[in-house]
Amino acid sequence: MSTNQILISGILFIALILFAWGRWRYDFVAMFSLLLSVLVGVVPENEAFNGFGHPAVVTVAAVLIISQGLQNAGVVGLISEQIKRFSFRPVALLAALTLIVTILSAFMNNVGALALMLPITMVAAKEYDIPPARLLMPLAFGSILGGLTTLIGTPPNIIISAYRAEITGDAYTMFAFSPVGIPVAIMGVLFLVVVGWRLIPKQRMLKNASLNLFEINNYLTEIQVKKGCECIGKRLYELAILKNENIELVGVARPRGYARNVSNIYMVKEEDIFIIRADPTEIKPLLDNHNFELLNTATHIYKEPDKHSTILMEGVVAQDSPLVNRDIRYLRRLSGRSVALVGLARKGTKVVQRLRRQSFNTGDVLLLQGHEETIDEQFTQLGLLPLAQRPLDLDRSRKVGIALSVFITAIILAMTNLASLPISFILAVMVYVLSGIIRVREIYEQIDWAIIILLAAMIPVGHALETTKTTLWLTDTLLAFMGTDSPIAVLTLILIVTMLLSSVVNNAATALLMAPIGVATAETMGVNIDAFLMVIAVGASCAFLTPVGHQSNTLVMGPGGYQFGDYWRMGLPLEILIICITIPLVLWIWPLVPQ
Repeated sequence: MSTNQILISGILFIALILFAWGRWRYDFVAMFSLLLSVLVGVVPENEAFNGFGHPAVVTVAAVLIISQGLQNAGVVGLISEQIKRFSFRPVALLAALTLIVTILSAFMNNVGALALMLPITMVAAKEYDIPPARLLMPLAFGSILGGLTTLIGTPPNIIISAYRAEITGDAYTMFAFSPVGIPVAIMGVLFLVVVGWRLIPKQRMLKNASLNLFEINNYLTEIQVKKGCECIGKRLYELAILKNENIELVGVARPRGYARNVSNIYMVKEEDIFIIRADPTEIKPLLDNHNFELLNTATHIYKEPDKHSTILMEGVVAQDSPLVNRDIRYLRRLSGRSVALVGLARKGTKVVQRLRRQSFNTGDVLLLQGHEETIDEQFTQLGLLPLAQRPLDLDRSRKVGIALSVFITAIILAMTNLASLPISFILAVMVYVLSGIIRVREIYEQIDWAIIILLAAMIPVGHALETTKTTLWLTDTLLAFMGTDSPIAVLTLILIVTMLLSSVVNNAATALLMAPIGVATAETMGVNIDAFLMVIAVGASCAFLTPVGHQSNTLVMGPGGYQFGDYWRMGLPLEILIICITIPLVLWIWPLVPQ
């Protein structure tokens, strides 16, 4: 190995470790890798930021904006209204919701499709008395499967297409992924509906969805004893409210103190703060029947007299939320004190510290109180996905026909080569703005800048793999281990490695790293590069083993009450099924030796 090969291999190894560790955001890790590559000389300084103008980066940004435009126009609202018209059995409801999110994910960002269907699914779970855990993991997996079917369904497909254009001069067309992706998606959805949900641990399925959206012992709330409360001067064991099996007292704190465990003989004082675990449905009777106040709501929410009514709403912290790794003080500043944190639930783990001492994580479920007329806007600003239906945006009329017509026209322009895909989609965004479907401000709000930075930073690093001929060294090492007698075995190994990598590393980063290796392997063996690019596209999106491999998995972890180890129970057999389907399909559609 040359010095440059050692350097770029070391940088990528460090990046993979940091990606998997998750302590730093993946966009920061990607930029760190890029700058380190520039400093050691494997990426020329004048090429360091070429990735920001790369077609794949522009296309991903445009897809995110168009997804918001389709939502604003009322496309998803129309779908939800149609669902309400039918009466479903549990299996039929699961099939309908999973199929809808799969179809949506084929034509819009898959995380965006899941975010749109999440509140619909939570409400359906409550109406049909179905545990949310039964619906949410299949829904998340369905959103990932749908992305496999088209060029714009998921960032890895866009990346693979752009890389093929660099190598051969021709990018993949809009539906080039469909001959493999559609059968995989269909069989995957059938597996989820018929078998998959049965593999979810039974303890996640026991709770009644009509009563609880989250595990009671995972939801932290603070209430304060106010003057005149009947419990002042009494011992804890004398309080009837603590005999309710749905309420657990975690600790007691003074207004400026820490929470501490107390015995049953503790005497209650005025202004004591009870830290309790309880479902939101148990909180209101406490406030109505006793002189308690929700601490954060009563103290910190700004109220305009006789103008707004306040409501409680639950939301999931998205991966790109500004609240990630921040605390309640930052939430207050960001919201202008117009919302207040009432409760917190976290990924199946017990939360024992005071709310004011918590730092928010991706997937946390927050119970917030805010003004009914402004809480929608606050949820968007805070980067929260709602778990209950909210009022429709009254400032915009539905423009479903215009939105769909513009979107379809953009696809036709790209398919007929009248305009490139980035240009077609940017034109669609412009029409959405001019027609009032999307506001100019939303263009910048809806772009997932972390993904953009990741792609733009990793593209030059990935290019350095080729310029330093590191991909050839990795290919020679792989073929020395596997041999060249069985290209099918090497193709299968590439698929498996890509799947495993995608379970711990962002799927876009996985595609960027594996595409050069796949092409170099195909060229060394003298076989069709398309077969290898296709299995990498499939493998990069099949992140079903962990909650951290794909943002869709992370978003349902809190609402579904899942544990980290729940995902592989359904994900592992699904990935084995996908391997068994993908390899024969790829060999048939994209034969190793072109005809």
